[in-house]
Amino acid sequence: MPKFAANISMMFNEIDFLDRFAAAAAAGFEGVEFLFPYEYSSEEIKKRLDENNLTQALFNTYAGNWEDNERGFGSIPGREQAFEQAIEQAIEYANVLGNTCIHAMSGLVTNQPIDKHHKTLVSNLKRAAPVAARHGKMLIIEPINTRDIPGYFLNYQAQARDIIDAVGADNVRLQFDLYHCQIMEGDLAAHMREYIDITAHMQIAGTPGRHEPNIGEVNYPYLYGLMDELGYNGWVGCEYRPKGDTNAGLGWMKQL
Repeated sequence: MPKFAANISMMFNEIDFLDRFAAAAAAGFEGVEFLFPYEYSSEEIKKRLDENNLTQALFNTYAGNWEDNERGFGSIPGREQAFEQAIEQAIEYANVLGNTCIHAMSGLVTNQPIDKHHKTLVSNLKRAAPVAARHGKMLIIEPINTRDIPGYFLNYQAQARDIIDAVGADNVRLQFDLYHCQIMEGDLAAHMREYIDITAHMQIAGTPGRHEPNIGEVNYPYLYGLMDELGYNGWVGCEYRPKGDTNAGLGWMKQL
């Protein structure tokens, strides 16, 4: 049985962010993840985690100015310093919040050649990996579909493996989002088997629509069983937008 973490950037939006920790715990979650913590102090978030006996599973590095269409810096030539600062900031937060995994965002493709983006991300991760390792942290990279984030550099699992292999660090691994993979590649069971050896975190959402995982074309109960079969014991982040009230849509988890 997978262990599910509520993504409280998307779930429980009926209430203020800091109140979502209690709501997630009351709904039966033992872990949470979110996109970005940086609007709040790490101590403030840690207090909410402790009060509700929750484990922090994951969050992203600072992505830049979202309104200006920034989506991270990892692969962008010339933004190496911004990536380094984002990693350092994320490690500071993770040291307080207690999560091991940090999603190092790759960023959007620029007018630079694609192979230069690849080399930049590999180089950045090679420098960042030992820094993260000193704090017991794992940097994970996530292929994201081109519909949700047009122009994102990293889109495919094989592309992620090439990067991870080139970096060659034990603490640089894959964030396998089944929703993104279904849109870009499909064949989820085969992909899970092929990439389980480098997977450190998984995420789910119904496809299409990015609603509850029991809505849409993906047979998630089968995939949950496959996770168990493959021995996956990491978190499964529920990174979906509830179709209605969050609690009303949690029947899929209660049935499990």
